[in-house]
Order: sequence, then C-alpha cells, then structure tokens
Amino acid sequence: MIKLLYKPFSLVLSVLSGAAAGKLSSVVWRKLSGQDTTPSAKDEHRQWGEIAAAAAMEGAVFAATKAVVDRLGAKAFAKATGTWPK
Repeated sequence: MIKLLYKPFSLVLSVLSGAAAGKLSSVVWRKLSGQDTTPSAKDEHRQWGEIAAAAAMEGAVFAATKAVVDRLGAKAFAKATGTWPK
C-alpha cells in the first residue's frame, strides 16, 4: 500500500527535479562558458570539445539534481508515513 502512495509522489518529484536541473545546468553553463545557451550537438558551428563538455556537464547536473531530490523526497515521505519508500 505504501508503495502505491509513493509512486505519484515520486512522479511529481521527478518532474520538478527535471525542471530544476534544466535551469541549474543553464546557470552552470553560463558561469563556465559565458554563453547564454548550451551548444546543441547539431550546431555545425560548435567544436566537438565544446559539445562534449556541455553534454557531460548537463548529464552531471541532471544526475546530481535527481539524486538530491529523490533522497529529500524519500526522507520527507518517511517522515510523513513512518515508512521508508522502496
């Protein structure tokens, strides 16, 4: 039963963490490169190194944000229900 309660909670957290990670990766890229947007892999005017660095940074930010939000969500759920989600 607890697992059924956690699923919608987890889904909302996933959407929020994705939005937060997108904003955060834009801020990090702007600070690191001085450019407003991260390069697209299909942008023919960007170099391979720049595209790879942007993708690696974006992946790291998304993974870290998801891990932090998932952990905070699990702790909040456990505090509210007395059961750690699985």
